[in-house]
Amino acid sequence: MAKRKKLFNTKIKVLRTEKKLTQEDLAIELGINRGTVLEIERGTFNPSLKLAFAISKYFDKTVDEVFEILEEMEE
Repeated sequence: MAKRKKLFNTKIKVLRTEKKLTQEDLAIELGINRGTVLEIERGTFNPSLKLAFAISKYFDKTVDEVFEILEEMEE
């Protein structure tokens, strides 16, 4: 199995832990599955803009406070 390249860093795990939420709790709050939360936390799943804003809004943060891009997308 090929290793997935990390696309960005995220503070979701830290923010989730501060609120004492499990990945499942957060997934339910956002209307997504737990596996998606896991992959976003790992930085191996690129969330849609809509989802990135929803996550940021949930934690009362800006997108830049939650996500840090590691590599520019190819044009």
